[in-house]
Amino acid sequence: MPRIDFSSIAVPGTSTQFSQAVQPPPPAPAPPAPSQAPAPPALPDPPSIPQGLDNPALLRAMLLANPHELSLLKERNPPLAEALLSGDLEKFTQVLVEQQEDRARREQERIRLFSADPFDLEAQAKIEEDIRQQNIEENMTIAMEEAPESFGQVVMLYINCKVNGHPVKAFVDSGAQMTIMSQACAERCNIMRLVDRRWAGIARGVGTQRIIGRVHLAQVQIEGDFLPCSFSILEEQPMDMLLGLDMLKRHQCSIDLKNNMLVIGTTGSQTAFLPEGELPDCAKLAYGPGREDMRPDELADQELAEALQKSAEEAECQKPRCM
Repeated sequence: MPRIDFSSIAVPGTSTQFSQAVQPPPPAPAPPAPSQAPAPPALPDPPSIPQGLDNPALLRAMLLANPHELSLLKERNPPLAEALLSGDLEKFTQVLVEQQEDRARREQERIRLFSADPFDLEAQAKIEEDIRQQNIEENMTIAMEEAPESFGQVVMLYINCKVNGHPVKAFVDSGAQMTIMSQACAERCNIMRLVDRRWAGIARGVGTQRIIGRVHLAQVQIEGDFLPCSFSILEEQPMDMLLGLDMLKRHQCSIDLKNNMLVIGTTGSQTAFLPEGELPDCAKLAYGPGREDMRPDELADQELAEALQKSAEEAECQKPRCM
Protein backbone atom coordinates (compact mmCIF):
# COMPACT_ATOMS: atom_id res chain seq x y z
CA MET A 1 0.00 0.00 0.00
CA PRO A 2 1.58 3.34 -0.98
CA ARG A 3 2.53 5.79 1.73
CA ILE A 4 0.76 9.24 1.45
CA ASP A 5 1.84 12.16 3.63
CA PHE A 6 -1.22 14.12 4.92
CA SER A 7 0.79 16.43 7.18
CA SER A 8 0.59 19.36 4.78
CA ILE A 9 -3.25 19.42 4.80
CA ALA A 10 -4.77 21.87 7.33
CA VAL A 11 -7.69 20.51 9.33
CA PRO A 12 -10.31 23.07 10.49
CA GLY A 13 -10.42 23.68 14.27
CA THR A 14 -6.88 22.50 14.88
CA SER A 15 -3.65 24.39 15.21
CA THR A 16 -0.58 23.00 13.53
CA GLN A 17 2.96 24.06 13.31
CA PHE A 18 2.35 24.94 9.69
CA SER A 19 -0.46 27.39 10.45
CA GLN A 20 1.62 28.99 13.15
CA ALA A 21 4.46 29.33 10.74
CA VAL A 22 2.46 31.24 8.15
CA GLN A 23 0.96 33.75 10.69
CA PRO A 24 2.31 37.30 10.25
CA PRO A 25 4.61 38.53 12.97
CA PRO A 26 3.10 40.85 15.60
CA PRO A 27 3.62 44.57 14.99
CA ALA A 28 6.60 46.11 16.62
CA PRO A 29 5.83 48.36 19.59
CA ALA A 30 5.73 52.03 18.74
CA PRO A 31 8.53 54.16 20.10
CA PRO A 32 7.55 56.16 23.18
CA ALA A 33 6.14 59.57 22.35
CA PRO A 34 7.82 62.62 23.76
CA SER A 35 6.35 63.83 27.05
CA GLN A 36 3.49 66.30 26.64
CA ALA A 37 1.47 68.38 29.10
CA PRO A 38 -1.91 66.85 30.05
CA ALA A 39 -4.86 68.25 28.12
CA PRO A 40 -7.08 70.69 30.09
CA PRO A 41 -10.43 69.30 31.22
CA ALA A 42 -13.34 69.94 28.90
CA LEU A 43 -15.60 72.78 29.93
CA PRO A 44 -19.27 71.95 30.48
CA ASP A 45 -21.58 72.81 27.66
CA PRO A 46 -23.51 76.04 28.15
CA PRO A 47 -27.17 75.57 29.00
CA SER A 48 -29.20 75.07 25.90
CA ILE A 49 -31.67 77.77 25.03
CA PRO A 50 -35.11 76.54 23.99
CA GLN A 51 -35.86 77.01 20.34
CA GLY A 52 -37.30 80.47 19.72
CA LEU A 53 -36.20 82.15 22.97
CA ASP A 54 -33.03 83.45 21.32
CA ASN A 55 -35.12 85.00 18.52
CA PRO A 56 -37.76 87.42 19.87
CA ALA A 57 -39.34 87.92 16.46
CA LEU A 58 -39.80 84.17 15.97
CA LEU A 59 -41.13 83.72 19.52
CA ARG A 60 -43.57 86.60 19.02
CA ALA A 61 -44.87 85.07 15.78
CA MET A 62 -45.25 81.65 17.43
CA LEU A 63 -47.27 83.07 20.33
CA LEU A 64 -49.54 85.13 18.09
CA ALA A 65 -50.23 82.08 15.93
CA ASN A 66 -51.18 79.89 18.92
CA PRO A 67 -54.27 81.14 20.83
CA HIS A 68 -53.85 78.51 23.55
CA GLU A 69 -50.28 79.52 24.33
CA LEU A 70 -51.30 83.18 24.19
CA SER A 71 -54.05 82.63 26.77
CA LEU A 72 -51.60 80.81 29.06
CA LEU A 73 -49.14 83.68 28.67
CA LYS A 74 -51.82 86.17 29.72
CA GLU A 75 -52.46 84.20 32.89
CA ARG A 76 -48.88 83.33 33.84
CA ASN A 77 -46.88 86.29 32.51
CA PRO A 78 -49.06 89.42 32.15
CA PRO A 79 -46.16 91.88 31.55
CA LEU A 80 -44.81 89.85 28.63
CA ALA A 81 -48.33 89.33 27.25
CA GLU A 82 -48.98 93.07 27.41
CA ALA A 83 -45.75 93.78 25.54
CA LEU A 84 -46.66 91.11 22.98
CA LEU A 85 -50.13 92.54 22.31
CA SER A 86 -48.81 96.10 22.07
CA GLY A 87 -47.44 95.29 18.60
CA ASP A 88 -44.04 96.82 19.40
CA LEU A 89 -41.28 94.27 18.73
CA GLU A 90 -38.66 96.41 20.48
CA LYS A 91 -40.73 96.59 23.67
CA PHE A 92 -41.40 92.85 23.55
CA THR A 93 -37.68 92.16 23.09
CA GLN A 94 -36.79 94.42 26.00
CA VAL A 95 -39.24 92.74 28.39
CA LEU A 96 -38.16 89.27 27.22
CA VAL A 97 -34.45 90.02 27.72
CA GLU A 98 -35.07 91.54 31.15
CA GLN A 99 -37.00 88.48 32.26
CA GLN A 100 -34.32 86.12 30.92
CA GLU A 101 -31.59 88.05 32.74
CA ASP A 102 -33.60 88.06 35.94
CA ARG A 103 -34.20 84.31 35.64
CA ALA A 104 -30.48 83.68 35.06
CA ARG A 105 -29.60 85.87 38.04
CA ARG A 106 -31.98 83.95 40.29
CA GLU A 107 -30.56 80.66 39.04
CA GLN A 108 -27.02 81.78 39.84
CA GLU A 109 -28.12 82.87 43.29
CA ARG A 110 -29.79 79.52 43.84
CA ILE A 111 -26.63 77.65 42.83
CA ARG A 112 -24.57 79.84 45.14
CA LEU A 113 -26.89 79.08 48.04
CA PHE A 114 -26.79 75.36 47.37
CA SER A 115 -23.00 75.42 47.52
CA ALA A 116 -22.83 77.70 50.56
CA ASP A 117 -22.29 76.76 54.18
CA PRO A 118 -25.09 74.30 55.09
CA PHE A 119 -25.24 75.76 58.60
CA ASP A 120 -25.83 79.33 57.39
CA LEU A 121 -29.31 80.38 58.56
CA GLU A 122 -29.80 82.89 55.74
CA ALA A 123 -28.89 80.33 53.10
CA GLN A 124 -31.19 77.74 54.65
CA ALA A 125 -34.07 80.24 54.78
CA LYS A 126 -33.65 81.13 51.10
CA ILE A 127 -33.40 77.49 50.10
CA GLU A 128 -36.59 76.78 52.04
CA GLU A 129 -38.35 79.68 50.31
CA ASP A 130 -37.14 78.41 46.93
CA ILE A 131 -38.50 74.93 47.65
CA ARG A 132 -41.80 76.40 48.85
CA GLN A 133 -42.15 78.50 45.70
CA GLN A 134 -41.41 75.47 43.52
CA ASN A 135 -44.15 73.53 45.32
CA ILE A 136 -46.58 76.41 44.75
CA GLU A 137 -45.77 76.59 41.04
CA GLU A 138 -46.12 72.83 40.70
CA ASN A 139 -49.44 72.89 42.53
CA MET A 140 -50.69 75.69 40.29
CA THR A 141 -49.60 73.83 37.15
CA ILE A 142 -51.47 70.71 38.25
CA ALA A 143 -54.56 72.79 39.06
CA MET A 144 -54.47 74.43 35.63
CA GLU A 145 -54.32 71.04 33.96
CA GLU A 146 -56.82 69.18 36.15
CA ALA A 147 -59.26 71.95 37.17
CA PRO A 148 -58.91 74.95 34.83
CA GLU A 149 -62.43 76.11 35.70
CA SER A 150 -61.21 77.13 39.17
CA PHE A 151 -59.31 80.03 37.57
CA GLY A 152 -62.42 81.46 35.92
CA GLN A 153 -64.84 84.00 37.33
CA VAL A 154 -68.00 82.57 38.87
CA VAL A 155 -71.26 84.16 37.73
CA MET A 156 -73.10 85.52 40.75
CA LEU A 157 -76.72 84.57 41.46
CA TYR A 158 -79.17 87.33 40.51
CA ILE A 159 -82.94 87.19 39.99
CA ASN A 160 -85.53 89.58 38.61
CA CYS A 161 -88.07 90.91 41.09
CA LYS A 162 -90.19 93.99 41.78
CA VAL A 163 -90.29 96.19 44.86
CA ASN A 164 -93.31 98.47 45.16
CA GLY A 165 -93.93 97.89 41.44
CA HIS A 166 -90.40 98.87 40.35
CA PRO A 167 -88.17 96.25 38.63
CA VAL A 168 -85.03 95.37 40.56
CA LYS A 169 -82.24 92.85 39.99
CA ALA A 170 -81.65 91.22 43.38
CA PHE A 171 -78.50 89.41 44.42
CA VAL A 172 -79.18 86.10 46.21
CA ASP A 173 -76.60 85.66 48.97
CA SER A 174 -77.13 82.92 51.54
CA GLY A 175 -73.97 84.06 53.31
CA ALA A 176 -75.44 87.46 54.20
CA GLN A 177 -77.24 87.69 57.51
CA MET A 178 -79.84 90.27 56.49
CA THR A 179 -81.59 91.58 53.39
CA ILE A 180 -80.29 94.97 52.33
CA MET A 181 -81.09 97.64 49.76
CA SER A 182 -79.11 100.62 48.56
CA GLN A 183 -80.30 104.14 49.27
CA ALA A 184 -80.51 104.90 45.54
CA CYS A 185 -82.73 101.86 44.94
CA ALA A 186 -84.94 102.73 47.93
CA GLU A 187 -85.44 106.21 46.47
CA ARG A 188 -86.39 104.76 43.08
CA CYS A 189 -88.88 102.40 44.76
CA ASN A 190 -90.35 105.27 46.85
CA ILE A 191 -89.83 103.56 50.22
CA MET A 192 -87.36 106.01 51.79
CA ARG A 193 -90.30 107.55 53.66
CA LEU A 194 -90.61 104.27 55.60
CA VAL A 195 -86.99 104.17 56.79
CA ASP A 196 -86.69 103.91 60.58
CA ARG A 197 -83.42 105.71 61.38
CA ARG A 198 -83.33 104.32 64.91
CA TRP A 199 -81.87 101.16 63.34
CA ALA A 200 -78.82 103.00 61.99
CA GLY A 201 -75.45 101.33 62.38
CA ILE A 202 -72.55 99.79 60.48
CA ALA A 203 -72.72 96.63 58.36
CA ARG A 204 -69.55 94.57 58.15
CA GLY A 205 -68.69 91.85 55.67
CA VAL A 206 -66.06 91.82 52.95
CA GLY A 207 -66.23 95.61 53.25
CA THR A 208 -67.91 98.04 55.62
CA GLN A 209 -71.02 100.12 54.91
CA ARG A 210 -73.05 102.56 56.94
CA ILE A 211 -76.68 101.55 57.64
CA ILE A 212 -79.08 104.49 57.34
CA GLY A 213 -82.03 102.66 58.87
CA ARG A 214 -84.55 99.92 58.27
CA VAL A 215 -87.79 99.43 56.34
CA HIS A 216 -89.75 97.04 58.54
CA LEU A 217 -92.19 95.77 55.90
CA ALA A 218 -92.38 95.95 52.12
CA GLN A 219 -93.69 93.71 49.37
CA VAL A 220 -91.33 91.93 46.98
CA GLN A 221 -92.83 90.39 43.85
CA ILE A 222 -91.02 87.30 42.52
CA GLU A 223 -92.74 85.90 39.45
CA GLY A 224 -96.41 85.84 40.52
CA ASP A 225 -95.82 85.72 44.29
CA PHE A 226 -95.91 88.70 46.64
CA LEU A 227 -93.64 88.13 49.63
CA PRO A 228 -93.37 90.36 52.72
CA CYS A 229 -89.82 91.46 53.37
CA SER A 230 -87.83 93.89 55.53
CA PHE A 231 -84.79 95.85 54.31
CA SER A 232 -81.77 97.46 55.90
CA ILE A 233 -80.95 100.56 53.84
CA LEU A 234 -77.25 101.10 53.13
CA GLU A 235 -75.87 104.44 52.07
CA GLU A 236 -73.29 103.56 49.40
CA GLN A 237 -74.12 99.98 48.48
CA PRO A 238 -73.14 99.33 44.81
CA MET A 239 -75.82 96.65 44.22
CA ASP A 240 -79.49 97.60 44.35
CA MET A 241 -80.78 94.76 46.51
CA LEU A 242 -79.45 91.71 48.30
CA LEU A 243 -81.66 88.86 49.47
CA GLY A 244 -80.05 87.63 52.67
CA LEU A 245 -80.46 84.57 54.83
CA ASP A 246 -83.27 86.14 56.87
CA MET A 247 -85.64 86.26 53.89
CA LEU A 248 -84.41 82.97 52.40
CA LYS A 249 -85.15 81.10 55.63
CA ARG A 250 -88.41 82.94 56.21
CA HIS A 251 -89.80 81.80 52.85
CA GLN A 252 -87.97 78.42 52.86
CA CYS A 253 -86.07 79.18 49.67
CA SER A 254 -83.76 76.63 48.04
CA ILE A 255 -80.89 77.43 45.68
CA ASP A 256 -81.06 74.77 42.95
CA LEU A 257 -77.72 75.02 41.15
CA LYS A 258 -78.38 71.95 39.02
CA ASN A 259 -81.39 73.59 37.35
CA ASN A 260 -80.13 77.16 37.94
CA MET A 261 -83.31 78.11 39.78
CA LEU A 262 -84.37 79.73 43.05
CA VAL A 263 -87.20 77.67 44.54
CA ILE A 264 -89.57 79.38 47.00
CA GLY A 265 -90.72 76.72 49.43
CA THR A 266 -93.72 78.54 50.94
CA THR A 267 -95.41 79.03 47.56
CA GLY A 268 -93.84 76.27 45.45
CA SER A 269 -92.91 78.70 42.68
CA GLN A 270 -89.46 79.14 41.18
CA THR A 271 -87.54 81.72 39.20
CA ALA A 272 -84.44 81.38 37.05
CA PHE A 273 -81.12 82.99 37.88
CA LEU A 274 -80.02 85.63 35.40
CA PRO A 275 -77.39 84.76 32.76
CA GLU A 276 -74.10 86.60 32.75
CA GLY A 277 -75.17 89.00 30.01
CA GLU A 278 -78.09 90.32 32.10
CA LEU A 279 -76.14 90.97 35.29
CA PRO A 280 -75.89 94.58 36.52
CA ASP A 281 -72.62 96.46 36.10
CA CYS A 282 -71.79 96.27 39.80
CA ALA A 283 -71.63 92.45 39.56
CA LYS A 284 -68.69 92.72 37.16
CA LEU A 285 -66.53 94.87 39.46
CA ALA A 286 -64.55 93.26 42.24
CA TYR A 287 -64.22 96.22 44.59
CA GLY A 288 -65.98 99.04 42.84
CA PRO A 289 -64.71 101.72 40.44
CA GLY A 290 -61.36 103.22 41.31
CA ARG A 291 -60.55 100.54 43.89
CA GLU A 292 -59.36 97.65 41.73
CA ASP A 293 -55.76 97.99 42.96
CA MET A 294 -56.64 97.79 46.67
CA ARG A 295 -56.46 94.65 48.75
CA PRO A 296 -59.62 93.56 50.63
CA ASP A 297 -58.15 94.36 54.05
CA GLU A 298 -57.12 97.87 52.96
CA LEU A 299 -60.53 98.44 51.42
CA ALA A 300 -62.31 97.29 54.59
CA ASP A 301 -60.20 99.63 56.76
CA GLN A 302 -60.88 102.58 54.49
CA GLU A 303 -64.62 101.93 54.35
CA LEU A 304 -64.80 101.51 58.13
CA ALA A 305 -62.99 104.81 58.65
CA GLU A 306 -65.31 106.61 56.21
CA ALA A 307 -68.42 105.14 57.84
CA LEU A 308 -67.27 106.11 61.34
CA GLN A 309 -66.45 109.63 60.20
CA LYS A 310 -69.88 110.13 58.60
CA SER A 311 -71.61 108.69 61.65
CA ALA A 312 -69.72 111.09 63.91
CA GLU A 313 -70.59 114.06 61.69
CA GLU A 314 -74.29 113.19 61.73
CA ALA A 315 -74.20 112.73 65.50
CA GLU A 316 -72.76 116.23 65.85
CA CYS A 317 -75.45 117.69 63.61
CA GLN A 318 -78.22 116.04 65.65
CA LYS A 319 -77.22 117.91 68.83
CA PRO A 320 -79.54 120.80 69.93
CA ARG A 321 -77.02 123.48 68.91
CA CYS A 322 -77.16 122.19 65.34
CA MET A 323 -80.93 121.97 65.14
